[in-house]
Amino acid sequence: MKLTILGGGGFRVPLVYGALLQDHAEGRVTHVVLHDPDAARLSAVTRVLAEQAAGVPDAPEVTATTDLDEALRGADFVFSAIRVGGLEGRANDERVALAEGVLGQETVGAGGIAYGLRTVPVAVDIARRVARLAPDAWVINFTNPAGLVTEAMSRHLGDRVIGICDSPVGLGRRIARVLGVKNPGEAWIDYVGLNHLGWVRGLRVAGRDELPRLLADPDLLGSFEEGKLFGVDWLRSLGAIPNEYLHYYYFNREAVRAYQQAEKTRGAFLHDQQARFYAEMRNPDAPAWKVWDQTRAEREATYMAENRETAGAGERDEDDLSGGYEKVALALMRAIARDERTTLILNVRNQRTLSVLDTDAVIEVPCLVDANGAHPVTVDPLPGHATGLVCAVKAVEREVLAAADSGSRATAVKAFALHPLVDSVTVARRLVEGYTEVHPGLAYLR
Repeated sequence: MKLTILGGGGFRVPLVYGALLQDHAEGRVTHVVLHDPDAARLSAVTRVLAEQAAGVPDAPEVTATTDLDEALRGADFVFSAIRVGGLEGRANDERVALAEGVLGQETVGAGGIAYGLRTVPVAVDIARRVARLAPDAWVINFTNPAGLVTEAMSRHLGDRVIGICDSPVGLGRRIARVLGVKNPGEAWIDYVGLNHLGWVRGLRVAGRDELPRLLADPDLLGSFEEGKLFGVDWLRSLGAIPNEYLHYYYFNREAVRAYQQAEKTRGAFLHDQQARFYAEMRNPDAPAWKVWDQTRAEREATYMAENRETAGAGERDEDDLSGGYEKVALALMRAIARDERTTLILNVRNQRTLSVLDTDAVIEVPCLVDANGAHPVTVDPLPGHATGLVCAVKAVEREVLAAADSGSRATAVKAFALHPLVDSVTVARRLVEGYTEVHPGLAYLR
Protein backbone atom coordinates (compact mmCIF):
# COMPACT_ATOMS: atom_id res chain seq x y z
CA MET A 1 0.00 0.00 0.00
CA LYS A 2 1.08 3.54 -0.70
CA LEU A 3 0.75 6.16 2.04
CA THR A 4 1.27 9.81 1.13
CA ILE A 5 2.06 12.19 3.99
CA LEU A 6 1.30 15.83 3.27
CA GLY A 7 3.45 17.99 5.48
CA GLY A 8 6.10 15.32 5.04
CA GLY A 9 8.83 17.68 6.22
CA GLY A 10 7.00 18.19 9.51
CA PHE A 11 8.62 17.43 12.83
CA ARG A 12 6.22 14.69 13.92
CA VAL A 13 6.44 12.55 10.77
CA PRO A 14 8.94 10.14 12.46
CA LEU A 15 6.19 9.23 14.94
CA VAL A 16 4.04 7.96 12.07
CA TYR A 17 6.92 6.13 10.41
CA GLY A 18 7.90 4.56 13.73
CA ALA A 19 4.39 3.11 14.05
CA LEU A 20 4.63 1.73 10.50
CA LEU A 21 7.94 0.04 11.33
CA GLN A 22 6.21 -1.91 14.09
CA ASP A 23 3.49 -3.14 11.74
CA HIS A 24 4.57 -6.41 10.14
CA ALA A 25 1.16 -7.83 9.22
CA GLU A 26 0.00 -8.70 5.73
CA GLY A 27 -1.41 -5.77 3.79
CA ARG A 28 0.73 -3.16 5.50
CA VAL A 29 2.08 0.10 4.07
CA THR A 30 5.07 -0.64 1.84
CA HIS A 31 5.72 2.78 0.30
CA VAL A 32 5.67 6.16 2.05
CA VAL A 33 5.74 9.34 -0.01
CA LEU A 34 6.62 12.53 1.82
CA HIS A 35 5.35 15.76 0.31
CA ASP A 36 6.36 19.22 1.45
CA PRO A 37 6.97 22.49 -0.43
CA ASP A 38 10.18 22.91 1.62
CA ALA A 39 12.91 20.67 0.18
CA ALA A 40 15.29 21.30 3.09
CA ARG A 41 12.74 20.12 5.65
CA LEU A 42 12.03 17.05 3.51
CA SER A 43 15.73 16.24 3.46
CA ALA A 44 16.00 16.56 7.24
CA VAL A 45 13.05 14.30 7.96
CA THR A 46 14.14 11.75 5.36
CA ARG A 47 17.48 11.46 7.21
CA VAL A 48 15.68 10.81 10.49
CA LEU A 49 13.51 8.10 8.90
CA ALA A 50 16.55 6.42 7.34
CA GLU A 51 18.19 6.13 10.77
CA GLN A 52 14.90 4.89 12.24
CA ALA A 53 14.69 2.13 9.64
CA ALA A 54 18.30 0.98 10.01
CA GLY A 55 18.30 -2.74 10.72
CA VAL A 56 14.52 -3.12 10.33
CA PRO A 57 13.76 -5.80 7.71
CA ASP A 58 11.25 -4.85 5.02
CA ALA A 59 10.97 -1.27 6.25
CA PRO A 60 8.56 0.78 4.09
CA GLU A 61 10.33 2.50 1.20
CA VAL A 62 10.49 6.29 1.61
CA THR A 63 10.53 8.80 -1.24
CA ALA A 64 10.16 12.57 -1.07
CA THR A 65 8.80 15.14 -3.50
CA THR A 66 7.79 18.79 -3.64
CA ASP A 67 5.25 18.00 -6.41
CA LEU A 68 1.80 17.62 -4.83
CA ASP A 69 0.13 15.89 -7.78
CA GLU A 70 2.97 13.38 -8.02
CA ALA A 71 2.64 12.64 -4.31
CA LEU A 72 -1.12 12.06 -4.50
CA ARG A 73 -1.33 10.04 -7.68
CA GLY A 74 -2.03 6.37 -6.90
CA ALA A 75 -2.15 6.81 -3.11
CA ASP A 76 -4.19 4.35 -1.05
CA PHE A 77 -4.12 6.60 2.02
CA VAL A 78 -3.32 10.29 2.35
CA PHE A 79 -2.25 11.58 5.73
CA SER A 80 -2.72 15.37 5.85
CA ALA A 81 -0.64 17.17 8.48
CA ILE A 82 0.08 20.52 6.86
CA ARG A 83 0.74 23.83 8.62
CA VAL A 84 -0.16 26.77 6.41
CA GLY A 85 2.07 29.70 7.36
CA GLY A 86 4.41 27.51 9.38
CA LEU A 87 5.20 28.03 13.04
CA GLU A 88 5.88 31.68 12.36
CA GLY A 89 2.21 31.95 11.40
CA ARG A 90 1.21 30.24 14.66
CA ALA A 91 3.34 32.64 16.67
CA ASN A 92 1.72 35.59 14.87
CA ASP A 93 -1.74 34.15 15.59
CA GLU A 94 -0.91 34.14 19.29
CA ARG A 95 0.72 37.56 19.33
CA VAL A 96 -2.11 39.40 17.53
CA ALA A 97 -4.77 37.85 19.77
CA LEU A 98 -2.94 38.43 23.04
CA ALA A 99 -2.40 42.08 22.11
CA GLU A 100 -6.21 42.36 22.09
CA GLY A 101 -6.53 40.52 25.40
CA VAL A 102 -8.01 37.34 23.93
CA LEU A 103 -6.74 33.80 23.51
CA GLY A 104 -4.46 33.04 20.58
CA GLN A 105 -4.16 29.25 20.91
CA GLU A 106 -3.88 27.56 17.51
CA THR A 107 -7.20 25.69 17.61
CA VAL A 108 -9.26 27.58 20.18
CA GLY A 109 -10.69 31.09 19.95
CA ALA A 110 -9.19 33.85 17.83
CA GLY A 111 -6.00 31.94 17.01
CA GLY A 112 -7.97 28.92 15.83
CA ILE A 113 -10.15 31.09 13.59
CA ALA A 114 -7.12 32.78 12.03
CA TYR A 115 -5.46 29.41 11.45
CA GLY A 116 -8.67 28.05 9.94
CA LEU A 117 -9.05 31.00 7.57
CA ARG A 118 -5.50 30.40 6.29
CA THR A 119 -5.83 26.65 6.08
CA VAL A 120 -9.30 25.94 4.66
CA PRO A 121 -8.57 27.20 1.10
CA VAL A 122 -5.44 25.03 0.95
CA ALA A 123 -7.23 22.00 2.40
CA VAL A 124 -10.07 22.39 -0.11
CA ASP A 125 -7.56 22.47 -2.97
CA ILE A 126 -5.99 19.28 -1.64
CA ALA A 127 -9.41 17.61 -1.37
CA ARG A 128 -10.22 18.47 -4.97
CA ARG A 129 -6.88 17.09 -6.15
CA VAL A 130 -7.40 13.86 -4.20
CA ALA A 131 -10.86 13.46 -5.75
CA ARG A 132 -9.28 13.82 -9.19
CA LEU A 133 -5.96 11.97 -8.81
CA ALA A 134 -6.70 9.33 -6.15
CA PRO A 135 -10.50 8.94 -5.99
CA ASP A 136 -10.27 5.65 -4.09
CA ALA A 137 -7.90 7.00 -1.43
CA TRP A 138 -8.87 7.57 2.18
CA VAL A 139 -7.75 10.89 3.63
CA ILE A 140 -6.80 10.94 7.30
CA ASN A 141 -6.69 14.52 8.47
CA PHE A 142 -4.65 15.73 11.41
CA THR A 143 -4.30 19.30 10.14
CA ASN A 144 -5.61 21.72 12.74
CA PRO A 145 -8.19 22.95 13.47
CA ALA A 146 -8.94 19.27 12.81
CA GLY A 147 -12.74 19.29 12.97
CA LEU A 148 -13.10 22.43 10.88
CA VAL A 149 -10.60 21.29 8.25
CA THR A 150 -12.15 17.82 8.06
CA GLU A 151 -15.58 19.39 7.47
CA ALA A 152 -14.18 21.60 4.71
CA MET A 153 -12.61 18.59 2.98
CA SER A 154 -15.71 16.42 3.46
CA ARG A 155 -17.67 18.74 1.17
CA HIS A 156 -15.52 17.35 -1.66
CA LEU A 157 -14.58 13.89 -0.38
CA GLY A 158 -17.66 12.88 1.61
CA ASP A 159 -16.99 10.22 4.22
CA ARG A 160 -13.62 9.32 2.65
CA VAL A 161 -11.97 11.98 4.81
CA ILE A 162 -11.71 11.24 8.54
CA GLY A 163 -10.21 13.51 11.16
CA ILE A 164 -8.08 12.20 14.01
CA CYS A 165 -6.84 13.62 17.29
CA ASP A 166 -4.93 12.02 20.14
CA SER A 167 -6.52 14.12 22.93
CA PRO A 168 -9.62 11.90 23.50
CA VAL A 169 -7.45 8.77 23.35
CA GLY A 170 -5.03 10.16 25.91
CA LEU A 171 -7.88 11.25 28.17
CA GLY A 172 -9.54 7.85 28.05
CA ARG A 173 -6.21 6.14 28.70
CA ARG A 174 -5.56 8.31 31.77
CA ILE A 175 -9.02 7.66 33.20
CA ALA A 176 -8.70 3.92 32.63
CA ARG A 177 -5.23 3.89 34.22
CA VAL A 178 -6.32 5.70 37.37
CA LEU A 179 -9.31 3.37 37.70
CA GLY A 180 -7.01 0.35 37.54
CA VAL A 181 -8.32 -0.97 34.23
CA LYS A 182 -5.68 -3.50 33.18
CA ASN A 183 -6.45 -3.32 29.46
CA PRO A 184 -7.64 0.19 28.42
CA GLY A 185 -8.54 -1.25 25.02
CA GLU A 186 -11.40 -3.15 26.63
CA ALA A 187 -12.99 0.03 28.00
CA TRP A 188 -15.83 1.77 26.15
CA ILE A 189 -15.34 5.53 26.35
CA ASP A 190 -18.54 7.58 26.15
CA TYR A 191 -17.04 10.70 24.59
CA VAL A 192 -18.85 13.31 22.52
CA GLY A 193 -18.37 16.85 21.25
CA LEU A 194 -16.31 18.67 18.65
CA ASN A 195 -12.56 18.45 18.16
CA HIS A 196 -10.87 19.94 21.24
CA LEU A 197 -14.34 20.49 22.73
CA GLY A 198 -15.60 17.21 24.14
CA TRP A 199 -16.43 15.41 27.38
CA VAL A 200 -16.00 11.87 28.73
CA ARG A 201 -19.37 11.03 30.30
CA GLY A 202 -18.76 7.39 31.06
CA LEU A 203 -16.15 4.63 30.89
CA ARG A 204 -17.62 1.16 30.69
CA VAL A 205 -15.74 -2.02 31.50
CA ALA A 206 -17.63 -5.30 31.06
CA GLY A 207 -20.86 -3.30 30.82
CA ARG A 208 -20.32 -1.39 34.09
CA ASP A 209 -19.80 2.39 34.10
CA GLU A 210 -16.74 3.06 36.24
CA LEU A 211 -16.79 6.88 35.94
CA PRO A 212 -19.12 7.41 38.94
CA ARG A 213 -16.54 5.63 41.10
CA LEU A 214 -13.89 8.09 39.94
CA LEU A 215 -16.10 11.15 40.50
CA ALA A 216 -17.00 9.95 44.00
CA ASP A 217 -13.35 9.64 45.12
CA PRO A 218 -11.66 13.08 45.43
CA ASP A 219 -8.21 11.58 45.96
CA LEU A 220 -8.50 9.43 42.86
CA LEU A 221 -10.05 12.25 40.84
CA GLY A 222 -7.27 14.66 41.72
CA SER A 223 -4.47 12.23 40.93
CA PHE A 224 -4.29 12.59 37.14
CA GLU A 225 -3.79 15.37 34.59
CA GLU A 226 -7.38 16.58 34.15
CA GLY A 227 -8.12 16.40 37.86
CA LYS A 228 -5.13 18.63 38.54
CA LEU A 229 -5.92 20.92 35.61
CA PHE A 230 -9.64 21.54 36.25
CA GLY A 231 -9.86 20.83 39.98
CA VAL A 232 -11.84 18.13 41.73
CA ASP A 233 -14.80 20.34 42.65
CA TRP A 234 -15.38 21.53 39.08
CA LEU A 235 -15.20 18.02 37.62
CA ARG A 236 -17.72 16.80 40.18
CA SER A 237 -19.99 19.73 39.33
CA LEU A 238 -19.83 18.82 35.65
CA GLY A 239 -20.31 15.12 36.30
CA ALA A 240 -17.94 14.46 33.41
CA ILE A 241 -14.28 14.78 32.49
CA PRO A 242 -13.66 17.49 29.85
CA ASN A 243 -11.04 17.41 27.15
CA GLU A 244 -7.98 19.35 28.33
CA TYR A 245 -8.65 22.09 25.75
CA LEU A 246 -11.81 23.08 27.62
CA HIS A 247 -9.49 24.64 30.20
CA TYR A 248 -9.27 27.56 27.77
CA TYR A 249 -13.04 28.03 28.14
CA TYR A 250 -13.59 27.27 31.82
CA PHE A 251 -10.51 29.23 32.97
CA ASN A 252 -10.17 31.71 30.13
CA ARG A 253 -9.00 34.74 32.08
CA GLU A 254 -6.34 32.75 33.86
CA ALA A 255 -5.16 31.18 30.61
CA VAL A 256 -4.94 34.51 28.77
CA ARG A 257 -3.06 36.10 31.65
CA ALA A 258 -0.61 33.18 31.82
CA TYR A 259 0.06 33.40 28.08
CA GLN A 260 0.56 37.16 28.30
CA GLN A 261 3.04 36.75 31.15
CA ALA A 262 4.94 33.84 29.60
CA GLU A 263 8.45 34.48 28.32
CA LYS A 264 7.36 32.98 24.98
CA THR A 265 4.07 31.80 23.56
CA ARG A 266 3.82 28.12 22.63
CA GLY A 267 4.10 28.93 18.93
CA ALA A 268 7.18 31.09 19.42
CA PHE A 269 8.79 28.38 21.57
CA LEU A 270 8.17 25.68 18.96
CA HIS A 271 9.30 27.99 16.15
CA ASP A 272 12.66 28.55 17.84
CA GLN A 273 13.02 24.93 18.94
CA GLN A 274 12.34 23.49 15.51
CA ALA A 275 14.46 26.11 13.78
CA ARG A 276 17.38 24.79 15.84
CA PHE A 277 16.53 21.22 14.87
CA TYR A 278 16.33 21.89 11.13
CA ALA A 279 19.47 24.04 11.27
CA GLU A 280 21.36 21.22 12.97
CA MET A 281 20.12 18.82 10.28
CA ARG A 282 22.05 20.86 7.72
CA ASN A 283 25.18 19.35 9.26
CA PRO A 284 25.65 16.02 7.42
CA ASP A 285 27.47 14.55 10.43
CA ALA A 286 24.71 15.29 12.94
CA PRO A 287 23.08 12.15 14.46
CA ALA A 288 19.63 12.75 12.97
CA TRP A 289 17.60 10.36 15.10
CA LYS A 290 19.24 11.38 18.39
CA VAL A 291 18.77 15.09 17.74
CA TRP A 292 15.15 14.56 16.72
CA ASP A 293 14.32 12.42 19.76
CA GLN A 294 15.83 14.92 22.20
CA THR A 295 13.83 17.72 20.59
CA ARG A 296 10.64 15.64 20.73
CA ALA A 297 11.07 14.90 24.45
CA GLU A 298 11.41 18.62 25.23
CA ARG A 299 8.37 19.40 23.12
CA GLU A 300 6.16 16.83 24.86
CA ALA A 301 7.26 17.83 28.36
CA THR A 302 6.30 21.49 27.82
CA TYR A 303 2.86 20.81 26.29
CA MET A 304 0.17 23.12 27.78
CA ALA A 305 2.72 24.28 30.37
CA GLU A 306 0.98 27.63 30.96
CA ASN A 307 -2.35 25.94 31.74
CA ARG A 308 -0.75 23.51 34.16
CA GLU A 309 1.11 26.35 35.88
CA THR A 310 -2.13 28.33 36.23
CA ALA A 311 -3.85 25.31 37.79
CA GLY A 312 -0.85 24.32 39.92
CA ALA A 313 -0.89 20.94 38.17
CA GLY A 314 2.87 20.46 38.18
CA GLU A 315 4.87 18.52 35.60
CA ARG A 316 3.31 16.10 33.14
CA ASP A 317 3.30 12.44 34.13
CA GLU A 318 5.93 10.39 32.36
CA ASP A 319 3.23 8.08 30.96
CA ASP A 320 1.71 11.05 29.10
CA LEU A 321 4.87 11.98 27.20
CA SER A 322 4.68 9.39 24.43
CA GLY A 323 2.21 11.08 22.05
CA GLY A 324 -0.40 8.84 20.45
CA TYR A 325 -1.90 10.30 17.27
CA GLU A 326 0.30 8.08 15.11
CA LYS A 327 -1.20 5.02 16.82
CA VAL A 328 -4.71 6.28 16.09
CA ALA A 329 -3.77 6.87 12.45
CA LEU A 330 -2.29 3.37 12.07
CA ALA A 331 -5.27 1.72 13.79
CA LEU A 332 -7.62 3.59 11.45
CA MET A 333 -5.65 2.63 8.32
CA ARG A 334 -5.42 -0.98 9.44
CA ALA A 335 -9.15 -1.24 10.14
CA ILE A 336 -10.08 0.11 6.71
CA ALA A 337 -7.40 -1.65 4.66
CA ARG A 338 -7.79 -5.08 6.29
CA ASP A 339 -11.40 -4.82 7.47
CA GLU A 340 -10.15 -5.30 11.04
CA ARG A 341 -13.15 -3.90 12.81
CA THR A 342 -12.39 -1.62 15.72
CA THR A 343 -13.76 1.33 17.68
CA LEU A 344 -11.98 4.69 17.63
CA ILE A 345 -12.88 8.24 18.63
CA LEU A 346 -12.79 10.17 15.34
CA ASN A 347 -13.92 13.34 13.59
CA VAL A 348 -16.66 12.38 11.14
CA ARG A 349 -19.87 13.74 9.69
CA ASN A 350 -22.64 13.80 12.27
CA GLN A 351 -25.31 11.98 10.26
CA ARG A 352 -27.99 11.56 12.97
CA THR A 353 -25.71 11.24 15.99
CA LEU A 354 -26.34 14.63 17.65
CA SER A 355 -29.84 15.89 16.91
CA VAL A 356 -28.90 19.53 17.65
CA LEU A 357 -26.53 19.58 14.64
CA ASP A 358 -27.21 18.90 10.96
CA THR A 359 -26.08 15.72 9.25
CA ASP A 360 -23.00 17.26 7.57
CA ALA A 361 -21.53 18.83 10.72
CA VAL A 362 -18.26 17.13 11.67
CA ILE A 363 -18.26 15.98 15.30
CA GLU A 364 -15.89 13.93 17.48
CA VAL A 365 -17.42 10.68 18.75
CA PRO A 366 -16.73 6.94 19.05
CA CYS A 367 -16.98 5.26 15.65
CA LEU A 368 -17.12 1.68 14.47
CA VAL A 369 -14.52 1.32 11.72
CA ASP A 370 -14.42 -1.30 8.99
CA ALA A 371 -13.55 -1.56 5.30
CA ASN A 372 -16.33 0.91 4.48
CA GLY A 373 -14.95 3.64 6.73
CA ALA A 374 -15.96 5.14 10.08
CA HIS A 375 -19.53 4.99 11.33
CA PRO A 376 -20.49 7.21 14.29
CA VAL A 377 -22.09 5.42 17.21
CA THR A 378 -25.38 6.70 18.59
CA VAL A 379 -24.80 8.69 21.77
CA ASP A 380 -27.02 10.23 24.42
CA PRO A 381 -27.76 13.96 24.08
CA LEU A 382 -25.34 16.39 25.68
CA PRO A 383 -26.42 18.33 28.77
CA GLY A 384 -27.58 21.90 28.18
CA HIS A 385 -24.33 23.66 29.05
CA ALA A 386 -22.36 21.46 26.66
CA THR A 387 -24.98 21.68 23.92
CA GLY A 388 -24.84 25.48 24.06
CA LEU A 389 -21.07 25.54 23.74
CA VAL A 390 -20.97 22.97 20.94
CA CYS A 391 -23.65 24.78 18.93
CA ALA A 392 -21.95 28.16 19.41
CA VAL A 393 -18.55 26.90 18.28
CA LYS A 394 -20.02 24.97 15.35
CA ALA A 395 -21.79 28.16 14.24
CA VAL A 396 -18.40 29.93 14.29
CA GLU A 397 -16.84 27.14 12.23
CA ARG A 398 -19.59 27.54 9.64
CA GLU A 399 -18.85 31.29 9.40
CA VAL A 400 -15.15 30.48 8.90
CA LEU A 401 -16.06 28.11 6.06
CA ALA A 402 -18.35 30.73 4.53
CA ALA A 403 -15.64 33.40 4.74
CA ALA A 404 -13.05 31.08 3.17
CA ASP A 405 -15.48 30.23 0.37
CA SER A 406 -16.61 33.78 -0.37
CA GLY A 407 -13.55 35.81 0.59
CA SER A 408 -15.87 38.07 2.60
CA ARG A 409 -14.06 40.15 5.19
CA ALA A 410 -17.40 40.94 6.88
CA THR A 411 -18.09 37.22 7.31
CA ALA A 412 -14.62 36.74 8.81
CA VAL A 413 -15.38 39.51 11.32
CA LYS A 414 -18.64 37.72 12.14
CA ALA A 415 -16.78 34.48 12.81
CA PHE A 416 -14.49 36.18 15.33
CA ALA A 417 -17.28 38.20 16.94
CA LEU A 418 -19.54 35.17 17.52
CA HIS A 419 -16.89 33.09 19.27
CA PRO A 420 -17.53 32.68 23.02
CA LEU A 421 -13.94 33.72 23.80
CA VAL A 422 -14.04 36.98 21.80
CA ASP A 423 -15.94 39.56 23.82
CA SER A 424 -16.52 42.44 21.40
CA VAL A 425 -17.37 43.13 17.77
CA THR A 426 -14.81 45.96 17.92
CA VAL A 427 -12.14 43.48 19.01
CA ALA A 428 -13.23 41.12 16.20
CA ARG A 429 -12.69 43.87 13.63
CA ARG A 430 -9.26 44.70 15.03
CA LEU A 431 -8.34 41.00 14.97
CA VAL A 432 -9.19 40.74 11.28
CA GLU A 433 -7.14 43.88 10.60
CA GLY A 434 -4.22 42.53 12.59
CA TYR A 435 -4.26 39.10 11.02
CA THR A 436 -4.55 40.34 7.44
CA GLU A 437 -1.54 42.59 8.07
CA VAL A 438 0.75 39.75 9.18
CA HIS A 439 -0.57 36.85 7.07
CA PRO A 440 -0.17 37.01 3.29
CA GLY A 441 -2.40 33.94 3.16
CA LEU A 442 -5.38 36.05 4.22
CA ALA A 443 -5.06 38.51 1.34
CA TYR A 444 -8.17 36.90 -0.20
CA LEU A 445 -10.38 38.54 2.44
CA ARG A 446 -11.86 41.73 1.03
